[in-house]
Amino acid sequence: MEVMWVKSHGRIFVGRVLFLLVLFLWIQTQAVVGRTRTNVTNSSTSSTPRVFRVGALFSLDSIIGRSAEPAIVAAFEDVNADSSILPGIKLEAALHDTNCSGFAGTMEALQLMEDEVIAAIGPQSSGIAHVISHVVNELHVPLISFGATDPSLSSLQYPYFVRSTQSDYYQMYAIADLVDYYRWREIIAIYVDDDNGRNGISVLGDALAKKRAKISYKAAFPPGAPRKDISDLLNGVNLMESRVFVLHVNPETGLSIFSIAQKLGMMDSGYVWIATDSLASALDSLDPIDPKILNLLQGVLALRHHTPDTNEKKNFLSRMKRLRNKETPSFNSYAVYAYDTVWLVARALDTFLNEGGVVSFSSDPKLSDTNGSTLHLESLHVFDEGPTFLQTVLGTNFTGLTGLVQFDNERNRIRPAYDILNIGGSGMRRIGYWSNYSGLSVVAPEILYKKPPNTSTSSQQLYGVIWPGETATKPRGWVFPNNGKPLRIAVPNRVSYLEFVSKDKNPPGVRGYCIDVFEAAINLLPYPVPRQYILFGPGDRNPSYDDLASQVALNNYDAAVGDVTIVPNRTRFLDFTQPYIESGLVVVVPVKEIKSSPWSFLKPFTPQMWCVTGAFFILVGTVVWILEHRHNPEFRGKPKKQLMTVFWFSFSTMFFSHRENTVSGLGRLVLIIWLFVVLIINSSYTASLTSILTVQQLSSQIEGIDSLISSNQPIGIQEGSFARKYLTEELNIQPSRIVTLKNMEAYIDALERGPKDGGVVAVVDELPYIEILMSNTNCKFRTVGQEFTKSGWGFAFQRDSPLAVDMSTAILQLSENGDLQKIHDKWLLKQDCSTQESDVDLNQLSLSSFWGLFLVCGIACFLALTAFFIRVLFQYTKFSPEPEQHDEENSPDRPKGKGPFGTTSSFRDLIYFVDKKEKEIKEILKQKSKKRRRSLSSDGQSSSSA
Repeated sequence: MEVMWVKSHGRIFVGRVLFLLVLFLWIQTQAVVGRTRTNVTNSSTSSTPRVFRVGALFSLDSIIGRSAEPAIVAAFEDVNADSSILPGIKLEAALHDTNCSGFAGTMEALQLMEDEVIAAIGPQSSGIAHVISHVVNELHVPLISFGATDPSLSSLQYPYFVRSTQSDYYQMYAIADLVDYYRWREIIAIYVDDDNGRNGISVLGDALAKKRAKISYKAAFPPGAPRKDISDLLNGVNLMESRVFVLHVNPETGLSIFSIAQKLGMMDSGYVWIATDSLASALDSLDPIDPKILNLLQGVLALRHHTPDTNEKKNFLSRMKRLRNKETPSFNSYAVYAYDTVWLVARALDTFLNEGGVVSFSSDPKLSDTNGSTLHLESLHVFDEGPTFLQTVLGTNFTGLTGLVQFDNERNRIRPAYDILNIGGSGMRRIGYWSNYSGLSVVAPEILYKKPPNTSTSSQQLYGVIWPGETATKPRGWVFPNNGKPLRIAVPNRVSYLEFVSKDKNPPGVRGYCIDVFEAAINLLPYPVPRQYILFGPGDRNPSYDDLASQVALNNYDAAVGDVTIVPNRTRFLDFTQPYIESGLVVVVPVKEIKSSPWSFLKPFTPQMWCVTGAFFILVGTVVWILEHRHNPEFRGKPKKQLMTVFWFSFSTMFFSHRENTVSGLGRLVLIIWLFVVLIINSSYTASLTSILTVQQLSSQIEGIDSLISSNQPIGIQEGSFARKYLTEELNIQPSRIVTLKNMEAYIDALERGPKDGGVVAVVDELPYIEILMSNTNCKFRTVGQEFTKSGWGFAFQRDSPLAVDMSTAILQLSENGDLQKIHDKWLLKQDCSTQESDVDLNQLSLSSFWGLFLVCGIACFLALTAFFIRVLFQYTKFSPEPEQHDEENSPDRPKGKGPFGTTSSFRDLIYFVDKKEKEIKEILKQKSKKRRRSLSSDGQSSSSA
């Protein structure tokens, strides 16, 4: 293989004379007039050239260049030695050194274009790539870079720029995922202020914003800045709040920055350093790595282009190590990307020629000198088939040392992936991978590509990290700024409900329930928080809490502590802690005591309950009379007397003062169950009557928020409360109905006067305030309906403040250990008015509360009567159907008719039988049994005589 090597010796100075001298290098000896066409031919054929030139443009004396140069040379050798690709054709490399200079790079690029190359490999610098892209756009020569990672180069402005490495667009999203994985919310970006640095950090800001994080400060320094300027820059960022630094610089600058940071104490515990792939490239170029450098970078996280660990890659690196020298002791990832870039051009050219493509160049009239200029731009030729060859390059698909080589619609490599490295100990340790396919993972991306994509938060995983200071504990990522400024805390300067927050003569200048909760939470934090309380508001009225929230969002205060309600419009621009007290809007109305009524004793039961209870008294009395009538003389006598006995016995059981004794087993069973029912009814009646005689009732017809909305009467709210906005905007209540009340005394006066006397029909306010109001007024007012909003009070911080998260954790600890309840009881424990009812009807007892008792009693009565009549019928059937004269003579009161004492039975005989005493029935049955035995004996003697 032939290699044309063009290297500039010394430093190129910017000036017109030097510019002209460089241009004369590519001035042609013959003037070209009009448009001519040049075909590249060889001796064997006129349509297929034997030699094609491919340009290579990069800085040889750089970390990337020292790795890329031998890889490019080896790639050209391998391509020319492979007979399966470009048979009979030789690729020739035209290498040009940009000498780490933008101006020199531009001049070298112009000279490279004069060589009529079909493609240009490089440059490694994104700044030079921006300039050269305009040249290749005009000449239609694809510019394929293995080192320019600026995301903006993928724009439509540079259609001939093709990136054969990974774009920093994906690297910045990888860093954003890292920041989100460790729950940091602010970072400081340190970068070189060039095209690559600015555009990369811009993408990082967008990526962090999607994770609800941000770049709190952009620390930029110019290319080639002296150490003193970098030291001053790091001193400045060290005074800031964030301790997470993202370093995006070129490989030559990274180590010097870490050296300065170590001297400033910025590599100790608590700091976080995340470096882009430039740091890993610098370390990979060292073999072995100096222990001093490793000690300098202890705990740093770094990203590196991920390339699969294949045998082809291992063989290539072994081959490269045999070629290494003092200047190139080892090779970084850019070596394999440069190698694959040459093969990309070779495969694309092979496809292009096989499809009938012709390589030809022609001059462009737009580049011809028409004004007698000595620049001779006509020596620059246009690649006629450049657009077609560009599409062939973008459509090429093969597997190289870097993995799958394939491009997307934005001319970027598909399947971008990075290794996540932790520098510590004796080298770099891989703690995981990142890919846009599955995010952070400890499994290699090429394995995950075989599975469905999964970027959920729960699937993100990395191995443990040793952070700066040789600690395994994740740094918090922020501290209070070391600039002597305490936390500026705004406190509402209230004139009412001073139990929550108020001005105090003693330090810290404020007091109240909210202040005690905040101080208790602050004391639980593992770090000191210098703070200063600043009263917000005029002092003669309550301040507007929306204005307070806005002042915090505008950075006039760092936080707001007090009775600040967490509402949606405030959470859009503030971060709130966990609520430390529940709150919600309620409706408050006045109440009055009910005057006693002559008929109050009837109110404990509903009419239905009274009727059923009376019916059961009569039913039980009747059942007991039936069961006791045959056994107990007290339940016998004349009909009038027995009727009075039934009613007396029934209702005397209400007071357990019945005089009649029960002697039958069934009667006693029914009576015991009934007395239990009476006991429950008496107790319930007594409790209900007591509640009714002491109950309060509403002095208005407002029963909740719905009836309040439907009325047209005035509504009172607290001054400065969000209730006004909620009532008017959410519930569509007319603003003219809203009356602003200054303090508790105004509440009481407006409610007592009522709407007829210039007051209000009800007050709408948050529950904590209302509980204080009702307690201080001996429950003269009460809430109606339910809370119609659900919210709470929290401490407000600026958006994405890390202190909000730590304070939320502290509040939860206060709740778990009981300290939060103790603070509540200290300031807010008053008389409880929540147990009082507002309506008498709520105290009335209905049948639904006792039907179970009545059902049990009814079943007992039914079963007792059933058992009684079965026994009576059994006795009735034992009587002989033959009449007895003796019975008739001894029973003059027997009803006329035929029955068991006559020849036939009748219903009246049955009633007569039932009415007989049990003792008499048993005696009759005994005599009947004796007669029957005598009769059987006589019949036996007669038959024996016969």
